[in-house]
Amino acid sequence: MMVAIGNFLFRYRNLLGPLVFFLALVFGQPRYPLGSPELNVVFDLAGVVIAYTGLGLRILTIGYEYIERGGKHRQVYASKLVQGGVFAHCRNPLYVGNLLIALGLALVIHSALFYLLVLPFIAFTYVAIVAAEEAFLARKFGDEYRDYCRHVNRWWPNWANWADSIRGMQFNWKRVVVKEYNTAFLLILAFALMKLWSEYQLIGSDALPSVRQLIGGIGVWLGLYLLVRSLKKYGVLKA
Repeated sequence: MMVAIGNFLFRYRNLLGPLVFFLALVFGQPRYPLGSPELNVVFDLAGVVIAYTGLGLRILTIGYEYIERGGKHRQVYASKLVQGGVFAHCRNPLYVGNLLIALGLALVIHSALFYLLVLPFIAFTYVAIVAAEEAFLARKFGDEYRDYCRHVNRWWPNWANWADSIRGMQFNWKRVVVKEYNTAFLLILAFALMKLWSEYQLIGSDALPSVRQLIGGIGVWLGLYLLVRSLKKYGVLKA
């Protein structure tokens, strides 16, 4: 049952995730933690640190090893069993990174709906997707995959012997930029929009930046995004 659910969620995860976030933003009501604006700053900082820790984990993972993250034809797929780099210490480091990013965003928006709906939904989604992926990998790689599972944790990274795992490997910065720039830019945009929405809900229009500041911020973000996208499109940056 969980495998079937995981296959469905894998196929539609790029639609369902943003939809749940959007609904929680629209219908959720941000609150100051314990009614304290000062504590709200602490939650914001914690959220940023946790989310960028998740992004850092994703960057570290992709820099050393790359897998078919999107599957094949929106279905779970793997052409080989990746066991190097971060995958030697955690079987699902990209998903752990995504969970940390979601937790960080939830702390910034600080809405009950995010805690009660978004985080449980995302956690369930990844548990189901991992069940589907593990079933596929066990069928395809058999004893090799089962041996890998016996030595590597599903979720919690064990960093013992990290230096040995990357000895002889080269960190691929170009691959990180090409494969991860969307996540990085969208995370920056998500933090900015969520913070503005949260402050607007709590304080009102006085919390919003001026039109000049808003246009300037959007202009810088869009300019950098289009620059990286163009470098990728025209082959200046290749994975």
